[in-house]
Amino acid sequence: MDEKDKTESKIKKLGFWKWAIASIIFRLILSYFSENLNLSTRPEVSTPITSLRRLAEGYWLKQLSMSPYSGSMYHGSPLLLSVLGPITMKKYMDNLVIYYADFISAILIRSTGQSLLTAHVHNLKSLGIDKLLMDIEILPSGNIAALVYLWNPFTIVSSIGFTTSPIENLFVILSLYGASTGIIPLAAFGWVVASHLALYPLVLVIPVIFLLGYGLDAPPRKLFVQTIPIKTAFSWRRVILFVLWASIWISYVLVLCAISMREYGGLGEMFKRTYGFILSVEDLSPNIGVLWYFFAEVFDFFRNFFLIVFHVNILFLILPLAIRLNHRPCFLAFVYLAISLILKSYPSVGDSALYLSLLGLFVNELAEMQFSFFLFCGYVGVSLLSPVMHNLWIWRGTGNANFYFATAMAYACFQIILVVESVSAMLNHDRKIKKLCSTSKA
Repeated sequence: MDEKDKTESKIKKLGFWKWAIASIIFRLILSYFSENLNLSTRPEVSTPITSLRRLAEGYWLKQLSMSPYSGSMYHGSPLLLSVLGPITMKKYMDNLVIYYADFISAILIRSTGQSLLTAHVHNLKSLGIDKLLMDIEILPSGNIAALVYLWNPFTIVSSIGFTTSPIENLFVILSLYGASTGIIPLAAFGWVVASHLALYPLVLVIPVIFLLGYGLDAPPRKLFVQTIPIKTAFSWRRVILFVLWASIWISYVLVLCAISMREYGGLGEMFKRTYGFILSVEDLSPNIGVLWYFFAEVFDFFRNFFLIVFHVNILFLILPLAIRLNHRPCFLAFVYLAISLILKSYPSVGDSALYLSLLGLFVNELAEMQFSFFLFCGYVGVSLLSPVMHNLWIWRGTGNANFYFATAMAYACFQIILVVESVSAMLNHDRKIKKLCSTSKA
């Protein structure tokens, strides 16, 4: 029996690597047709923040001893100019770097999923709920989530669409991986760099702290206190170490940015052209979000008020969700990422690829989630209708902005339904565990 289990384990691993390598080969094949696909010009794929073409423009300006933020083209980090700028000058090199980032992200997701799965099985056994393990099939969530990330069409079009979204996703995943494995310097580094590149991952500091303080996702801690005489104290030592390492990495990043921008206005200019650009929603070109249309229609007198309302909406949801889901920090990270994407200034499908892959980490807990098929069809429908409506509006002239904005509204609605249903399914799963614990005691 042991030999058979080992053989099955090897087959599963071999199957994963085959599909993972196949996904990279598929990207390499598509890269030869990338110019014909014109994905880099699609508003769903490329944004003013993530466009590699804009990054190449900023690098070209810097090579001419001009500020990379001259004009209105580049609004990303100056550090990306130093790292990715030279690569954009070499044909296909930028693609290879992006594909490598995707592959590393998938490996980290897989490792995180394996840790979560091990903890999930251990927690159920510790609570004495062996019946739950016997009645259901435990799926390899790490492999599923990693393959979802690699084969998700959103991830693929972001990879071959000349965007930096895979780089940003890599550092978000790196932070969660470091926190889930207890590698505090790595968790701090990933969080700092991800927040520096995209700003919105700042909210992930709460799930990362919960991961370091409480550990991996588990049923409510009250069940362990009632069933097993163990301590569930919060580890402040690891959190303090995380804060210290985060401070070190923040200082290091700011020093490098100051050196890079010393001749072009310093850190003040960088903050204004990057974070200020994100928060003020200066570019109202169409995207898959809802802010561009709203601020194109709103009166200037109310603009600042609604800017505050939209951005604060994200902050309003942080505390209630943290209180309710503090025992499931990885799932809480998924919820935060999905909510921030709904209200993000310049969202792209690369952001959706990230949170959808994280959702795959909880296929066992969310097995009874409702409206899964409806949501799948909704995402597919929006993905197909969005370019059609954009073509009718921009190129054929037979539509207007309302056509394209309707798909953006539908996309936001499907994301809201996904968040609500997934949170509800997770809470129902916890209630089911609590009920089984009560039944086993009786």
